[in-house]
Amino acid sequence: MPPSPPGRRFRRALRLIGWNVLLLAVGVALAALAGEAWFRLTAPFMGSTLPDEFVPNVGYLRPPNTEIRHTNRLDYWTVSRTNSLGFLDREPPNPERAAATCHVSVIGDSFVEAREVPIDHKLHVRFEELAADRLPRLDVTTSAFGIEATGQVQQLPFYDQYARRLHPKLLVLVFVDNDFRNNAPFPDVRRLGRWRKSSEPIVRKRSDEGLELAWSLPQDYFPRDPLPQFLKDSLPRLSWATLAIRNAMPYSQFAMWLRAKKNALSPPFDDRKYFRELEALRRQTRYVNLLGRYWPNISPYYDRIFTLKDLPPLFKDALQYTRFALAQFKQRADRDGVKLVILATYTLKLDGRTLPFERMSEMAATLGIPVIDQADYILRQGAKLTDAHWPHDYHWSPAGHQWAAEA
Repeated sequence: MPPSPPGRRFRRALRLIGWNVLLLAVGVALAALAGEAWFRLTAPFMGSTLPDEFVPNVGYLRPPNTEIRHTNRLDYWTVSRTNSLGFLDREPPNPERAAATCHVSVIGDSFVEAREVPIDHKLHVRFEELAADRLPRLDVTTSAFGIEATGQVQQLPFYDQYARRLHPKLLVLVFVDNDFRNNAPFPDVRRLGRWRKSSEPIVRKRSDEGLELAWSLPQDYFPRDPLPQFLKDSLPRLSWATLAIRNAMPYSQFAMWLRAKKNALSPPFDDRKYFRELEALRRQTRYVNLLGRYWPNISPYYDRIFTLKDLPPLFKDALQYTRFALAQFKQRADRDGVKLVILATYTLKLDGRTLPFERMSEMAATLGIPVIDQADYILRQGAKLTDAHWPHDYHWSPAGHQWAAEA
């Protein structure tokens, strides 16, 4: 047979390409519909409800007696209720009952709030159960006061306004690697553009270089605008795929899962955009002295900067503020006759980098505060530090809470 004319071959190739594109589009649509049906049928929910409200002289807590739903859309789906104080815990015992027992109060951030597990699986509840089994004569009771994105500075009111009323015999501060920068009034980089709220306690430097607690941000520290224009200009452009998933999220549970999976693969704490923001800050004359002449690239985990020996002035301040906050807790504990200890979470020794733990433990030693090393305990059990957290989330899994309680 004679060969087909070039025009006919071209039209045949176009039809073949068209059919392939159509089949691919139909396949993608069917996969998306199947994924959407799967998540609507199997996932309890795909969105978290994390309300907060301002409490005078304390800061932001959860609304009392409120249902909290939380999920990372990959590992856990939890539904819990806050108690009458606004903390995600059981109702605390009355002060007379607590004073008659060996009461233990635990204070911390999201590791203590622990939205990722049911209340019965949390550190302090597991500790109470272990004590009832091993030390029944002590009659141990427990309470927990934890709110995400707080450091020891913001947690001081948790003791002053709540824990102190329970007359604890033991006060446990749960220390996480991000506590260093949470104790300073610079941006909370875990939330893009969330600057430390003026209604939260901070540490302020006096003119004589002394430190004091304050409730308003120093006017010359960072801009009050939640996201100044020069920071907006520094943000990376989003890809079309990311924009498509983000736009579909209000309507599609499958899109929510895709976003969670993308974040988990990038990895979970990909803080490159925050380095871009802080680099933009560094280019502003007024912030050069705080941020120094360099900005080390230690992505993906922002708080790993505290694994460096040579810190920019901003982060040296964070260490100074952390020590001040620990000293404040020690003064309160001594005044009230409370035994104070620090539970150092596994996060202070991740990837074999122990300098954050050494910095914190040195502060604690000079203040006379004993330190419980969760990482050391986990390794002595023959486990890995990564076994203490969820596959796609650095917060404690049930195993992490259990090991913290045992330690």
